[in-house]
Amino acid sequence: MLMGYIRKSNAGGALKVNLSADAFDKAQRYLSKDGEEFVGLVVNIDHVRAVMEGEKEVTSISQISD
Repeated sequence: MLMGYIRKSNAGGALKVNLSADAFDKAQRYLSKDGEEFVGLVVNIDHVRAVMEGEKEVTSISQISD
């Protein structure tokens, strides 16, 4: 499921992460051993590198569902 996008900031010194509030509300969650709730997300590292190096403008953030 598409959760959002990663872009390079205008100044180029940071990555901006934008998550869809609706998708986040619907996302699968899991509990850690200490009882905290998390949402597991996946980003392709090669695509993040391409965004950082200016080869791509944006890449997606996803959640893989069972």
